[in-house]
Amino acid sequence: MDMGWAMGQLLALVIVAVVVIGVAKLVRIVPQGYEWTVETFGKYTRTLSPGLHFLIPIYQAVGRKINMMEQVLDVPSQDVITKDNAVVRVDGVVFYQVLDASKAAYEVSNLEQASLALVMTNIRTVLGSMDLDESLSQRDAINAKLLKVVDEATHPWGVKVNRIEIKDIAPPRDLIDAMARQMKAEREKRANILDAEGFRQAAILKAEGEKQSVILAAEGEKEAAFRTAEARERSAEAEAKATTMVSDAIANGNVNALNYFVANNYVEALKAMAASPNQKMLLLPIEATGILGSLAGIAELARESLGQQQKPAAIQPPLR
Repeated sequence: MDMGWAMGQLLALVIVAVVVIGVAKLVRIVPQGYEWTVETFGKYTRTLSPGLHFLIPIYQAVGRKINMMEQVLDVPSQDVITKDNAVVRVDGVVFYQVLDASKAAYEVSNLEQASLALVMTNIRTVLGSMDLDESLSQRDAINAKLLKVVDEATHPWGVKVNRIEIKDIAPPRDLIDAMARQMKAEREKRANILDAEGFRQAAILKAEGEKQSVILAAEGEKEAAFRTAEARERSAEAEAKATTMVSDAIANGNVNALNYFVANNYVEALKAMAASPNQKMLLLPIEATGILGSLAGIAELARESLGQQQKPAAIQPPLR
C-alpha cells in the first residue's frame, strides 16, 4: 500500500514536471530589443519579434537570441606604420546595429570578433596610405573611409555600421618633440615676418610724412615768394608813380622837384655810409641850411601835389 502510494506520488511529480517543461517550451516571450530565431530540427525557419509566441515542443526550438539594439565595440590600440614610415599607436570605437537577425546568426560565426578584426585591419590599411601629417589632421576623412569600407564588408552579415571614430593617434615621443620644435620654429618665423612687415609699414609711413612735410614747406615757400614778389611789384608801381609825378613837376619848371631828387639821393648815401661796418667816423662838411632847404623843397612839392589832386574834385558839376 505504501509502496503504491509512493509510486503514484513520484509519477504525479514526473507528470507535473513534464507539463511544466512542455508549457515552458510551448510559450516564449521575446523581450524588447531582441529577436530570436526558430529552428525546426536544427534548421532555421523563422524569426520571433518581441512579444508572446508559441512553439511546438521538441519539433521547434529557439536557435539564437540576437540583440537588435545599437551596440558599441571598443577597438584596442595597435601600432600602425604610415606612408612616410612613422609608427603611430591608434585606437577607436565602432557603433553598429543588427538589422537582419537571421544573417547575423547564421552568416558569421562570431559577429563581434569578426567586426573587430575587420575594423582593425582597415585602420592599418587606411592609415598606411596616408602621411603622418595627413593622419593627424584629417581624422574626419579617416573615419569616413573606415565607415564606408567596414559597412560594405558587414552588409552580408545583416549588420549596419553607423559610426567609426578614431579616439587617439599617438606618435612616438621623439617624433612629438620634433613636431613641437618645428611648430615653435614656424611661430618664430611668422613673428619675424610680422615684425619685418611692421618696420616696413613704419618706414613707408615715415617717408610719406616726410614727403608731405617737404611738399607743404615748398608750398609755403612758394606762397611766401609770391607774396614778396607781389609786395615788390606794388612798391615798384608806387615808386614809378612817384617818379612820374616828380618828373612832371620838373618838366613844368618846379625847382622843388629837383631838390627832392637831390635830397633823396643825399639821404640814401648818408644811410649807406652810416651802416657800413668799416665806418667808425662820419664827417659832414655840408651846410645845414642846404639840407633844410632841400627838405623844405620836398614839403612844398608835397603840398603842391595834394593841391593839384584836390582841384579837379572841387570843380566837378553837380549830379543831376
